[in-house]
Amino acid sequence: MSVRVDHVFVGGLQSLPPEGQLTGMFKAPVKGPTALGTTGLAGDRQGDPRHHGGVEKALHHYPAEHYDALAARWPELATRVGAGVLGENLSTRGMNEHDVCIGDIYALGSCRIQVSQPRQPCWKINHRLDTPGASMFVAETGIIGWYYRVLQTGQVAPGDVLELVERPTRWLTLALYWTTVLAHRPDFGLLRKIAAAPGLASDKVARLQERATWLEQNAC
Repeated sequence: MSVRVDHVFVGGLQSLPPEGQLTGMFKAPVKGPTALGTTGLAGDRQGDPRHHGGVEKALHHYPAEHYDALAARWPELATRVGAGVLGENLSTRGMNEHDVCIGDIYALGSCRIQVSQPRQPCWKINHRLDTPGASMFVAETGIIGWYYRVLQTGQVAPGDVLELVERPTRWLTLALYWTTVLAHRPDFGLLRKIAAAPGLASDKVARLQERATWLEQNAC
């Protein structure tokens, strides 16, 4: 599987209306090669480093097709949503959560990157779009996007091809991961199987293992 990266986005910190929290969601497209390190693109910032950024969330990828779904749900957003609006670093068309698996390794420019986890939608999406319920819609429809860790640093640029080079866990799509963790009482055996998947972010591994243990101990 390979797709063209249409846009690469980088941004500093700005205030998010209406309350003024600092956020890195406001990003601008870069025109040429940009350095990619283990914690992200040169010049890119996150407003809440406790929950965003770092080695396990170095790059955020959001399919441009998902904006079509948002515009279909809220037609008034049609002229306001598009690539880059939700703070992604990479924008493509032609791949989504049903195509991408936890642990996938991709070549991009001179870099190697690995899918580490889906994005967890939060309240900032509501504020960014000035649309109550947008975050819940993103979560419930699974148009969530995902994060990469960087295995090999280098440079990336718009127009680069994102090419799959290794898929250690073919069965664990992001869509399956998401529907499983959202379930009220998922199968604890499946949670443990997911937790053992190569490439999954370490904090997600711990949470899944803890939840699996609780479910097993409290099974009806």
